[in-house]
Amino acid sequence: MAIRPLLLVALVALLLLPTFPAAAAESRISGYRSIFQPCYDRSGALRLAIRRYERGGTPHVLLVNPRTFETAVAPLASLKAFQAPVGQAELRATPFDLALTRHTSPPCRLQNHGAVRADLPVDGVFLTVDMCPSKRPFEKEFFAAVAGLSRQSGRPTPVALAMTGNWLENHRDELAWLVQQIREGRLAVTWVNHSDSHPYDPKAPLTRNFLLSPGIDLEREVLATEQLLLESGLTPSPFFRFPGLVADAKALEQLRQLSLIPLGSDAWLAKGEEPRNGSFILVHGNGNEPAGIARALPLLRDRGLRLLPLTAAFAPATAAAAGAGGE
Repeated sequence: MAIRPLLLVALVALLLLPTFPAAAAESRISGYRSIFQPCYDRSGALRLAIRRYERGGTPHVLLVNPRTFETAVAPLASLKAFQAPVGQAELRATPFDLALTRHTSPPCRLQNHGAVRADLPVDGVFLTVDMCPSKRPFEKEFFAAVAGLSRQSGRPTPVALAMTGNWLENHRDELAWLVQQIREGRLAVTWVNHSDSHPYDPKAPLTRNFLLSPGIDLEREVLATEQLLLESGLTPSPFFRFPGLVADAKALEQLRQLSLIPLGSDAWLAKGEEPRNGSFILVHGNGNEPAGIARALPLLRDRGLRLLPLTAAFAPATAAAAGAGGE
């Protein structure tokens, strides 16, 4: 009689075994790779597919709207327009392609190359928050203050979060809190890629540091973070921030081939830089740079800086929708 319960448990386990891997496979991404495929969607709107992958056995693509810089994922089969050729001239005239070329072209600065402020005249600033690898708790008070601005404006507060894969993997509860703010309509987040491992050697020169360190595979650093974002239910943007803001001509050319626009900053608060209209404000929300947070909170609470979505820095249509006027 004692054997029967054991047999029953074993039988149930065997019956359930095939379902768990299948369910896990549904959320996993495989074959994640970079592509460059201009196309039209079913409505006839121009899109650029920059990634392809398989999920649950179904091919998907990551799409960029080259006029608004917004990204979306779609099953490959839903884009019949892949069968139709797209003129390169049409793509080359879009704000996205113009910005991509402008901000990855020489002459290249070793540090802070790329877009450091808005390409367009705007009435406001852009809050960018780096989430580098850290063992410290994130800056919850700061993020709560940013989310709280939505009560005054009546709409989600725009913020660009520069995410590393390392932080994503090791701060799941904190990430869940941020996602909850999005669901509650308090934050509108642009997910910026900040590399996977964010290598750093305090003793190495900049020319052999960060993503220029020996043995670093830039494409892997980029794609691994994007895949983590997608597997977390988050859509990567077409923006990238180099760790330490350090890059050389080769790295910038690789980034262009990956269809990503590099972001710098002209208002790194911990360095004492002052924001002005159009500035990309840089602070660290990972607990590693309290000096920047100490400056950011009074700016947000007392100066009433108008925060704009990152896409409004580049896309005229998005800037107009955000009500971003001239300086």
